[in-house]
Amino acid sequence: MAKYTVGKAAVDHARHLIDRRQYILNSDWGQVQPRAADQNRFLDTHGWDEYALWHVGLTEGATEHTKARYAFVYGDFRRVHRSALIACVFRAAEWRHKEVELAAHDLLQYLDEASWLAKARAGSHS
Repeated sequence: MAKYTVGKAAVDHARHLIDRRQYILNSDWGQVQPRAADQNRFLDTHGWDEYALWHVGLTEGATEHTKARYAFVYGDFRRVHRSALIACVFRAAEWRHKEVELAAHDLLQYLDEASWLAKARAGSHS
């Protein structure tokens, strides 16, 4: 079974996106997650370093700059998806990748708090 470490830069990137309100709270991750063609287009225009920023997990032993290296995608290459973070937590927990599970869980909690605060602030201006 593959082993994973947490991509610290990806976690920082996700937090930055959340702070900028670049997230989707309600989506069907099975329908909106990036497909192979989406990934290839993103790689062609942004490169491997930016591609890596969208994956919570790094596959230990996999060659850098290959898709096999990056796991647990949390967004659509534009925004963080809450449903993607839930999928990351679930999948990492299912396969007992505790470090990735906890990192994704922490991001989910961060997103929930940030979105709640944004909603509360918006409501106070009504």
